[in-house]
Amino acid sequence: MDDCFEDEDRDVLATIANAPLHRAVHCYSQQLRAVSSSNKRNQMRKHSLDEDRISKNIYRCYDFSDDDFYPYSESSSAASTIFSSEISHRYDNSLSIGGIDGDANIDQWEMLPEFMANGSGTGIFKAPSRAAVHPNRPSALELRPHPLRETQVGKFLRTIGCTDSQLWAGLECGVRFWNIRDAYEMGNGLGGRVRRGDEDAAPFYESWNTSPAMCLVVDEGNGLVWTGHKDGKIRSWKMDQTFSEDSAFFKEGLTWQAHRCPVLSMIMSSYGDIWAGFEGGVIKIWPWDAIEKSLSLSPEEKHMAALLVERSSIDLRSQVTVNGICNITSSDVKLMLTDCSRSRVWCAASVSFSLWDARTKELVKVFNIDGQIENRIDMPAAQDQPVEDEGKVKFVSSSKKEKSPGFLQRSRNAIIGAADAVRRATRGAGTFNEDNKKTEAIVTTADGIIWSGCSNGLLVKWDGNGNRLQDVNHHPCSVLCFCTQGSHMWVGYASGVIQLLDLDGNLIAGWVAHNSPVVKLAIGAGYVFSLATHGGIRGWNLSSPGPVDNILRSELAAKELLYTRQENFKILVGTWNVGQEKASPESLRSWLGSAASDVGIVVVGLQEVEMGAGFLAMSVAKETVGLEGSAIGQWWQDAIGKAIDEVSSFERVGSRQLAGLLISIWVRKNLRTHVGDLDVAAVACGLGRTIGNKGGVGLRLRVHDRIMCFVNCHLAAHLEAVNRRNADFDHIYRTMVFTRQSNLLNVAAAGVSSGSQVLRAANAVSASPEEGRPDLSEADMVIFLGDFNYRLFGISYDEARDFVSQRSFDWLREKDQLREEMKAGKVFQGMREAIIRFPPTYKFERHKPGLGGYDSGEKKRIPAWCDRIIYRDNRSAPVSNCSLECPIVSSIMQYEACMDVTDSDHKPVRCKFYVRLSCVDRSVRRQEYGKIIKTNDQINALLQKLSDSPETMVNTDSIILQNQEISSLQITNKCRTDMAAFQIICEGQSTLYDGGETSNPRPRGSFGFPNWLEVTPAAGIIKPDQVVEVTVRHTGMHTLGDLVDGIPQNWCSEDTRDKQVILAVIVRGSSSTERRIHRVRVRHCYSMKTIRIDSRTDGCSSRKGPNSNSIHCSEI
Repeated sequence: MDDCFEDEDRDVLATIANAPLHRAVHCYSQQLRAVSSSNKRNQMRKHSLDEDRISKNIYRCYDFSDDDFYPYSESSSAASTIFSSEISHRYDNSLSIGGIDGDANIDQWEMLPEFMANGSGTGIFKAPSRAAVHPNRPSALELRPHPLRETQVGKFLRTIGCTDSQLWAGLECGVRFWNIRDAYEMGNGLGGRVRRGDEDAAPFYESWNTSPAMCLVVDEGNGLVWTGHKDGKIRSWKMDQTFSEDSAFFKEGLTWQAHRCPVLSMIMSSYGDIWAGFEGGVIKIWPWDAIEKSLSLSPEEKHMAALLVERSSIDLRSQVTVNGICNITSSDVKLMLTDCSRSRVWCAASVSFSLWDARTKELVKVFNIDGQIENRIDMPAAQDQPVEDEGKVKFVSSSKKEKSPGFLQRSRNAIIGAADAVRRATRGAGTFNEDNKKTEAIVTTADGIIWSGCSNGLLVKWDGNGNRLQDVNHHPCSVLCFCTQGSHMWVGYASGVIQLLDLDGNLIAGWVAHNSPVVKLAIGAGYVFSLATHGGIRGWNLSSPGPVDNILRSELAAKELLYTRQENFKILVGTWNVGQEKASPESLRSWLGSAASDVGIVVVGLQEVEMGAGFLAMSVAKETVGLEGSAIGQWWQDAIGKAIDEVSSFERVGSRQLAGLLISIWVRKNLRTHVGDLDVAAVACGLGRTIGNKGGVGLRLRVHDRIMCFVNCHLAAHLEAVNRRNADFDHIYRTMVFTRQSNLLNVAAAGVSSGSQVLRAANAVSASPEEGRPDLSEADMVIFLGDFNYRLFGISYDEARDFVSQRSFDWLREKDQLREEMKAGKVFQGMREAIIRFPPTYKFERHKPGLGGYDSGEKKRIPAWCDRIIYRDNRSAPVSNCSLECPIVSSIMQYEACMDVTDSDHKPVRCKFYVRLSCVDRSVRRQEYGKIIKTNDQINALLQKLSDSPETMVNTDSIILQNQEISSLQITNKCRTDMAAFQIICEGQSTLYDGGETSNPRPRGSFGFPNWLEVTPAAGIIKPDQVVEVTVRHTGMHTLGDLVDGIPQNWCSEDTRDKQVILAVIVRGSSSTERRIHRVRVRHCYSMKTIRIDSRTDGCSSRKGPNSNSIHCSEI
């Protein structure tokens, strides 16, 4: 068929040979989010095993996968324990031949001898090294191991928040929480009910279904968690949930409709009020007094409570809009931040900020991402408007009278137009430089400095007044999240990297925490918890990296046998060049149906499903706009599904089609729960590396936490084109980039920011060798299948027919081009193929049975083994034991051609693999991790030393304020070696009654201050042997509007009585987990003598100015 195509369409292709075609984009997301070539060094691959090119000053080395079998540069004796009989083997009887378990199956089959290619020792063709425990990365608490993507549909985790005893997470369907005390327990799912995707997660509890949670705020002062949702509602959840025996779900508390649009961001200010940001630049506030009153109502009054809070809202955008002019941005308010040090609130859009006073709710400043003050009408940003995809633009002829071009001319125009669209999309993506500057995250550190992170990896340092101080860049990928404690700051990137910085922005350490973007970080219980887009949550010790990690690494490696699990299963792989024909059901059953009865996975690759210049042109155009597949491709998948009994035995997992190439995969239903995270890829090798008549399509999926890749190839044709075939393979191997299948794209569902989407798509455009190891290099098992087109050399047609008829395959193999090239290490380096013992599969006359069907026409093409199946597993030597260091060991049970099938000029080939796989029982290892943390004396001693906080002193424990009076307290750091980070909160306010009695203190939201009290600074850093002075000021006042006949309306109310608050001064060391607390009572006393104020105010000594409309409480 190769020759047929080239004979029929050579003229068409010749007319476009000189067209300026650029390399095509081969996956759904690449052409939609391409970037300029000048940014290639900053690109990253989007897939479940991400590894980005990390700066050399990053902490030691990085892993390339999200499981715990990582590449390493140094061997670990503890991690190289050989498998023994202590390992518990679990086999699936239904996947065994004859129902016999384990390796007893292998005895019934002769494992075929294999030929191994040279060139596997070094470079990208070397099998990835694995280890039970990463030797150079901090050991993590796997609170929620990476779940399969397919199990998270409608349940993706979006955000997390932490206290010292609980970790809360917002989901697409509600919220859930983990009790930290149970973090080391075996996984038992939701309240003892195992749920798919959470089989190995620590025990957790989940709410009843709600609208997706967009943001989350922890209110420890009242034991509540507040969440903002996609339906525009704000919901509260009690931390101390109680559960009945018949239900593990809990319900929401106070809930109200905040806005008609999703709640994009939310914080609690230093005065306990709830601030929320929405689309269109809308910012709303709900005062704590109204919230507190609503919380006090009974459940039967929930509608009244919701109405009370809704009516108390303050719309800041409307308050700063005068005559239709508004100085704050109309872009979505994606981020909000509480600056406790100065009692301010930062609201951030993509490229601008607004700064507000938390107490007075007044606008302080509006400035852009460059620090320039903005005072203008802000119209919707151009980049926020939808941009029409260039691939969807219709080009109309300027003259309707022009004669319609012929078919060949239309095909030529389509191919050139598609390639030109790819080129314009690639060039145009680089013009939106504003996207690279978008703010994606914001945080305030202990010294009162504000840091923002941009989509280009830039870290921007601001002072509390919104002045830009410094720019820092340690990583090229988008910054997605921050967290901070003491003198350290953690940064999460779209590449999955976490970096540890000091307060000056200097890099201390870094490591790949996840294989997908880190979307949220939270600190609690001595851990930094990180959430990745795939839903996995890991806890990193606050002291990491450090001595504790070395001990944990050694101890966990020594316990390898306890948490190692082995699985065995079979894979059936089939390849067939169908020559644009449809196969009969009998042919498919002969090829696949008879061999699929005992396998767990079926992979089928087809070539030349459809061909011809017109179809190729249409294929290029469809790829340009992100479309793939065809009706013929769907027919083939349906027909194969029937042949292998898809309805009752298998489930179709996914497919990828590029022009005439098609690859599909089916998984047996009882293995399906352990298989997922399907990613797809395509690489064209046709004219200009753009047309898909030659190339490869690939699938990648996770099987028992091991990564397998399957690549269907169609390489260059003709006897003399050996070097072209070698080059095609090399191009496919190096540039194949896996991305999520188009119908499974759900990036937004996982709460990924725009920055991570752009950068991941950018990397998908190109994967040069300089950018790191190709995707295929990092897989545990790679299987290549297809029409490789390697021929027999040095032999005539008649000689080849004679040797075939005599079944002298040993001699014919010596004339095989592919075998010679593999021997020379020029192609399929380090890969294996079973010794061929079947006749050449090309070229036959259709529907002519037997070996007499070889081509006898005018060209008399020499028979050849064009159709092959070649693989690589984790073995670096011919014989290796299956262990965590070599997690996949495979052997070939069958390798044969179906000579009775006559539907095409090629014969279909099938290969059956027996796969032994080692993986980690995540629940068991987490339990062992907990035992080490709790019982290891060295670790406990180190943690105790790190937990110590510096000795500090506060000069007073009591302050009495009159109206408008200012006082101060001094905090002294008596430690000579360590700095002290302090934060002042209000534990509650009480009223003093006559007789000395006091009411029970009531904390405001997040331990906020009452509105009459101002504490500055409320947070900061104290250097060794230094003193910080904190101002405590009474700010309460009455306006004339509060007076009736000169008498305050609350004259007899509690507000005129003395008030007392308890301030807690919390002190931590630079890296300590424990805290030291000093408590200071602040009492506000009204005047001892009560004076009636009439409308003339004759009896008071007024301090008002001539234009003042208010009087101070001290004047009463």
